[in-house]
Amino acid sequence: MTAIPTIHRRRLCACATGVGTVAGAAAHTAGELRIHAPELVEGFRAALPAAARTVGRRLAGALVREDIGDARARWAGAGTRHGFDRVEFDTVDTADPVDLLPGQIMGRRGWALATELTNAVVNLAIAYARRAARPVPAGSGADGFAVHAERLAVDGHNLHPCGRTRLGWSVAEVLAHDLEAGATRVGFVAVRRDLLTGDDVGADLAAAYPDVPAAPPGYVSQPVHAWQLESVLAHRYADLWRDGALRPLDGTLAAAPTAALRTLLLPPGRDGRHRYLKVSLDIQVTSTRRTISVASTRNGPAISALLHRLLADDPAGGRVLLLAETAGSALPVGGGRDASAILRSGLDDRLAADEVAVPGGALPARDGAGTVLAGLVDRYAATRGRPDPADAALGFLTEYARLLLTPVLRLATRYGIGLEAHLQNCLPTFVAGVPHRIVFRDFAGLRLHRPRLAAAGRSVPLWPGSVVGTDDVDVMRAKVGYTALQAHLGELVVRLAGSHGLAEPAAWRAVRAVVDEVYEPLRVDPATAADAAADHAALTAARVPHKALVRMRLAGDGDVYIPVRNPLHAA
Repeated sequence: MTAIPTIHRRRLCACATGVGTVAGAAAHTAGELRIHAPELVEGFRAALPAAARTVGRRLAGALVREDIGDARARWAGAGTRHGFDRVEFDTVDTADPVDLLPGQIMGRRGWALATELTNAVVNLAIAYARRAARPVPAGSGADGFAVHAERLAVDGHNLHPCGRTRLGWSVAEVLAHDLEAGATRVGFVAVRRDLLTGDDVGADLAAAYPDVPAAPPGYVSQPVHAWQLESVLAHRYADLWRDGALRPLDGTLAAAPTAALRTLLLPPGRDGRHRYLKVSLDIQVTSTRRTISVASTRNGPAISALLHRLLADDPAGGRVLLLAETAGSALPVGGGRDASAILRSGLDDRLAADEVAVPGGALPARDGAGTVLAGLVDRYAATRGRPDPADAALGFLTEYARLLLTPVLRLATRYGIGLEAHLQNCLPTFVAGVPHRIVFRDFAGLRLHRPRLAAAGRSVPLWPGSVVGTDDVDVMRAKVGYTALQAHLGELVVRLAGSHGLAEPAAWRAVRAVVDEVYEPLRVDPATAADAAADHAALTAARVPHKALVRMRLAGDGDVYIPVRNPLHAA
């Protein structure tokens, strides 16, 4: 690989929540670790080079893929090319990924990205230092196993260079609340009833958990992440506390952070079932501050109910499970995003005895000598009697693609519902390594094409101004194509090429065959024929929209898509 030129950059002050150089950030972080976790200092320092290389590899791949600055000229011929113009580098020789940023972009937004990259490096190094084999707690069930598996994915988001960004948390707060902590707390605040929009989530929790504190008459008990309560609500809403619109409540509820951080796994309730609670968390992870809009709290339960009805009537529905959002509420003052909560169902008692749910984000993670995905394919090979590794990988991918794409593509064409089916929102289930069912969760990022849903005679009461609703069918298609095909199946193809020698052209031919298969009945049904033909043409076109993660950070707001070459076109 050619030498990477060092770019002149000003030196910013090193601090836990935003630093200019990895060296400065590392020194500050090591000092904080000496105070709060001295046993991690040596491991943190040892992990820094690997963390910088991981962030650097992903950044370099994104810069080339998105054609930013002089990246394509700088790395011409370097790296391995994959479908959808993805470029993977085995290593990038840098101790500081900020050095990889082209000088042309280093304006205000470029420096903001530099801060995020530096923060990602030091937090990834902390995560590497904390990484340890943790047994699955007894009695934790399918949901506990899923969270355990997510902890294997230490690197975070499979494509985003800022997968471990935690802007807004100090080192002590990362130690207390990040994924590797294994535990955090949910606090509660009494909110005057007329100020709360939505359901009484606190009452739903109190019915399952005796530790949920009761609110005084005229108030409701609203769950809030313990950090959010202490660091945001306690200071940002001083006038509401002073006026008595908010009142403190004693008592907390134990919870385990998932990879999403703001989504917490609650312990079994009185009925023995786990639940998930999604709460506002005003820190930046990847590209977004993880607060929750009022719209998401109201749309989630409505969309969950709609999806249940649609899947019950669809032939693909029998192989789909939903982690339904059953209740949601928000405090619509200030920005309206700081005290939101969404209650979500779990997996308890919904899987067969021999069925295992694995979060999609954990599939590329290493578990011992190989990845979780590689281990599943090896079991698949034994179950299906396909001893050749490449042949087993191709068979596995075909069955997996059919499991994922059948409901995703059918919902898009029949009803205009574009699920955000990337790895992080999917939990495929397996029986002896064979793809069996698919679990979908978190519906805040989907896109719903209103004209198509109306034409199918269906409706859903979206919150006014909701970003999920669109009248542009290409917006819905871009959501489906990027998440399900590029970010999800694209990751599996790359990993299986590495672990099992799967030939990528053959892999994409298999995926294309599944796409054609799913659309075949839709194209002969008069009610869906025209939309099916148009959707098929869009997803198999020579170029398709790719969500440009780095360009989005430089733009500052909203989704940014660029065209990339489509391996399904010639497959």
